[in-house]
Amino acid sequence: MRTTAIIALTAGALLLAGCGTASKPAVKAAAPVPAHATVCPAKWRPTYQKLADRIHAAVYCPAWMPAPLTGEIGPTVSFGGAGGSSLSVDKDRSYLALFVWAEPGSGEVHVNLRGYPGRTKVPTCVEENTNGSKLTKISIPCFADPGGLVKAPGIVARVYTVNQDADLWHILYAWHHDGGLYTVSQHVAAPLTQRQVVASLDRILNNLVLVQPTSAT
Repeated sequence: MRTTAIIALTAGALLLAGCGTASKPAVKAAAPVPAHATVCPAKWRPTYQKLADRIHAAVYCPAWMPAPLTGEIGPTVSFGGAGGSSLSVDKDRSYLALFVWAEPGSGEVHVNLRGYPGRTKVPTCVEENTNGSKLTKISIPCFADPGGLVKAPGIVARVYTVNQDADLWHILYAWHHDGGLYTVSQHVAAPLTQRQVVASLDRILNNLVLVQPTSAT
């Protein structure tokens, strides 16, 4: 997934200090789903339906997001501070939905949702290294250092703690659905601790609503 589509949105916000490599969360079942969080909110469901129809595959709508984020996507969406939300779709139908809030001196809350219809393998990213004046590029997994499993209704997700590109310094959960790979990740950054980020990801996972493409597309 190209990251150029999110540069304008996240410039400055993703360069905040205080982030470090996250260690592996314990293997566990995610926290129970709140009884009220069962549907994709009507205000932003049309965006997810349009995405599902565009890529001819199911997508996941987050019925819960860590404050001050919401699951709404659009160029005018603002969570206060720097950031907002954006959606990019590649020619292979893979997509990245990005949600970020940041304030200098306060911290950052950043969540990514991804989908890779028709493929289940971890994608590859390009790592650039400079040795003197020589630039080398190598292909590496975009999601690495796999840990345990986290379970939610209808989902068994693998935990990854070393990730690249827009998921750098994130804890990431990845799972398969209908022949596709899906992920949700969150940046480990102040004001949230690693434990709080893991709890947040558990709750997001348990509140994901599957949105199917319409039969007419």
